[in-house]
Amino acid sequence: MSRFRSLWQASLNATKKALTWNVENWIPPSERYIFNFNSKEELKKWHLYSDSEYGGIFSGNLSLDLIEGSKWKMRRGGFCGMRSKKFDGFIDLESYDTIALKVKGDGRCYISTIYTENWVNSPAQQEDNSWQAFVCVPKDNWYITKIPLAHYLPTWRGNVIDAEIEMNPSRIVGMSLSVNSGGGVPGATTGPGDFKLEIDWIKALRTQ
Repeated sequence: MSRFRSLWQASLNATKKALTWNVENWIPPSERYIFNFNSKEELKKWHLYSDSEYGGIFSGNLSLDLIEGSKWKMRRGGFCGMRSKKFDGFIDLESYDTIALKVKGDGRCYISTIYTENWVNSPAQQEDNSWQAFVCVPKDNWYITKIPLAHYLPTWRGNVIDAEIEMNPSRIVGMSLSVNSGGGVPGATTGPGDFKLEIDWIKALRTQ
């Protein structure tokens, strides 16, 4: 067999192999862990600004009181949150349509935030774009709550942006969970006082 014919046969075999490749090898898994709060190394990926930072438990006390002599004039208070540190690059969730969280709540309504690369704000603003949705589960039991990415609303400093804007899930730079003393959904615990949210994991799901 000539050298040319050998090269042609090898090319033909490679083409046949590509055409018969299992389609599942080209499709991402139906779910992927984003965060799994089962180790100290995983917790190091988050910046926690609460009263307690242990073992995937986000807890503390919300207060509307200001320190005596404080120079700050607060219009909104009683807020606390935990945010992931900046990813090395981006997390690409283009192949997924839902965020799932396994949590044990306390009757309060929490806020799940996804941060994406800044393209909604003006170039002079360094803030990431934020997209928010409520996380509300019954008290004292573990639940898996699922939030479609389409249900995350674009926000700026806690206020919903009244515009038709779509998230770019391929350019995610961080995530957070937060709680405040007001707002939420009807029936949820509100006001100053203790809060506690236990988190097992956060996943991305493909449901369609």
